[in-house]
Amino acid sequence: MKVKEPAVAYETRNPLSKVAAGKAKVVSLHQLNSFEKISAIREGVSKEELENLKNGAGLDYDTLAQALNVAKATLHNKKGKAKFDKYISERVFLIADLYSFGYDVFGNREKFNDWMKTENRALGGITPVSLMDTLYGTEEVKHLIGRIAYGVYS
Repeated sequence: MKVKEPAVAYETRNPLSKVAAGKAKVVSLHQLNSFEKISAIREGVSKEELENLKNGAGLDYDTLAQALNVAKATLHNKKGKAKFDKYISERVFLIADLYSFGYDVFGNREKFNDWMKTENRALGGITPVSLMDTLYGTEEVKHLIGRIAYGVYS
């Protein structure tokens, strides 16, 4: 089974890998089951896949390094298809999963990317992207997106 995220395609063997557009069944990354995600995390996320996420989410290396809790040099030193370890791969998946959910809820990549970088009253006046450096912060942002999806004032 192949899956496709808005404007970025994935396949379940490694959902962060690009595949040819139009040849994939459309399924958001956040809708994959845990076992598919676990398998892809164990396989490892490549530098190319990280670049796809970085560019699609409109993030820079400083923000991405902070969110992944790694040195910026760690991200720069990988090349092409070289894979990150399980820890970094899992963090990349958590962020990709969050963005996938946000793109589905907002229906627009640019609007969601802007929302992630805008101070939010429901988060105490900080930006959602600044919370991605912890699991609880990422979950809090995901819960807020869920409230938006259901029309709860947030």
